[in-house]
Amino acid sequence: QVQLVESGGGLVQAGGSLRLSCAASGRTLSTYCVGWFRQPPGKEREFVATINRSGGMKYYADSMEGRFTISRDNAKNAMYLQMNSLNPEDTAVYYCAATQWGTSHRSDDYAYWGQGTQVTVSS
Repeated sequence: QVQLVESGGGLVQAGGSLRLSCAASGRTLSTYCVGWFRQPPGKEREFVATINRSGGMKYYADSMEGRFTISRDNAKNAMYLQMNSLNPEDTAVYYCAATQWGTSHRSDDYAYWGQGTQVTVSS
């Protein structure tokens, strides 16, 4: 199975950018579809973006479309989330996840999760 570790979270001002990384170990990440989810304070976990095994297909939650970009580097066994034009509503713990199924916006479809990285956007 694959182990995932996120990094790159932190405190940023509204309008700023952050790039999250997710490093995989244990198994080759290229055998999984992967995604990003987030959990805002006091709310349920929600879908952010997903990308297929080759990186050729990407899907985003409506509120992230155009601001966030998901990518992966299978040679480095890693995936990324570039977040631009951040606003306070983007404050959340961000998780990367992997699934042996296809791309999905459903968290239940993902069997492997990182521990999460905190992103805080100040106004």
